[in-house]
Amino acid sequence: MLLCVGFSLTYTFGKMVGSIRQGVALLAAMVILFGAWVGFSSYAEHVGNPAVAAAGIKSQPTGNMEGKEVRFGDTQSALYDIASTQTSTGSVDGSNDSYTAMGGFGLLTGMMLGEISPGGDGTGLYTILLFAIIAVFIGGLMIGRTPEYIRKKIQAKEVKLAGLGMLVMPMVVLILTAIAVSVSEGLAGPLNHGPHGFTEILYAITSQGNNNGSAFAGLTGNTQFYNVIGSIDMLLGRFGVMIPALALAGSLAAKGAVAESIGTFRTDNGMFVGLLIGVILIVGGLTFFPAVSLGPIVEQLIHSKFF
Repeated sequence: MLLCVGFSLTYTFGKMVGSIRQGVALLAAMVILFGAWVGFSSYAEHVGNPAVAAAGIKSQPTGNMEGKEVRFGDTQSALYDIASTQTSTGSVDGSNDSYTAMGGFGLLTGMMLGEISPGGDGTGLYTILLFAIIAVFIGGLMIGRTPEYIRKKIQAKEVKLAGLGMLVMPMVVLILTAIAVSVSEGLAGPLNHGPHGFTEILYAITSQGNNNGSAFAGLTGNTQFYNVIGSIDMLLGRFGVMIPALALAGSLAAKGAVAESIGTFRTDNGMFVGLLIGVILIVGGLTFFPAVSLGPIVEQLIHSKFF
């Protein structure tokens, strides 16, 4: 139920711009990303806890049940928590801190994409529209077509505003995380050491900056340091993106509609959906991959058979 409003706003968008197909294209991108993250995280939890396997118990038919509600099990818990972290809900039905390294990776990276699948009620829609503007511009350059979106010409001003809107959240999250892991007050917060402790810090700041608010449950966040840094995180991360988004909307609203021609780049077909997903993954991957490499990826490698 918590997914309904976020997904359904794509239909509202289609009605507003006079083309349901435009909304369906955004919906398709959201659904594909959401389904991929649910499948990945569910599999990571269902294969079991590596600490249990290291103890000589190779068969774990119930998956990783550490921190899980027994009525829901590992798969339904992963489904709910992915749905919660990819919207603005912030609720959990288990202990996220007890997820496997790759299960926690799924919860964390879903927010790092900007909560766009489907994201919060309205916030997910305008965030994915920022990516759509960049995708239109890149697609037009690649094939020599006129960069237009919803019959509005995309020029340098719109691309700059979209790029700024996409960079606000990553800059806030990464800078504040760097500060937190560089001072003693920040390092005193996580209850675990090593890569898992880093993930606890990174998750908290990512969640606060992405309009979510869920907790990894392994960070002592009610301290003066984390209360202050969390307030700054929420103020800049959640509201900072609205300024370029509103400026972009105003810029497009002031432009006259252009007629479609044979040179118009289509934004309501499968090719555009694939391009949009690619832009989202590339931007998110290039921005946050170094950070997640120090957290859940390293933790997974430590517990794998190669180490």
